[in-house]
Amino acid sequence: MTVQIRTFALTDTDAVVALWQETGLTRPWNNPHQDIARKLRVQPELFLVAVDGDEVVGSVMAGYDGHRGWLYYLGSSPSRRGEGIARQLVAHAEDLLIELGCPKVQLMVRPENNVAQGFYDAIGYETFETWATGKRLIAD
Repeated sequence: MTVQIRTFALTDTDAVVALWQETGLTRPWNNPHQDIARKLRVQPELFLVAVDGDEVVGSVMAGYDGHRGWLYYLGSSPSRRGEGIARQLVAHAEDLLIELGCPKVQLMVRPENNVAQGFYDAIGYETFETWATGKRLIAD
């Protein structure tokens, strides 16, 4: 079958959470169900899934704050790696961000995730030095 990129639907929730867990995107301090619910309240059209028939085989969340875009939760099914699913998701998310007038997009990759670093390098993302910091405002 052919992979299609579409906007996330609520019925995709369990499959997307399972995908995130399978690909190591979840962390104990982030409740993936809460993350989905929050995204559905803010720019839900920027939450994309890749599907093959009824099977969710990839996802990406994007956001735009008026200054820059961000990508989160990019993942593709490990059994489907090498098919270009993640590339398609990023390209689609970038197109949507461009339509919103977004001039640049950024993302964060954990230092130990060499596979993701190589992927983003291969699709034209540039590494830059910055100090990332954050503060949790609402505990999951």
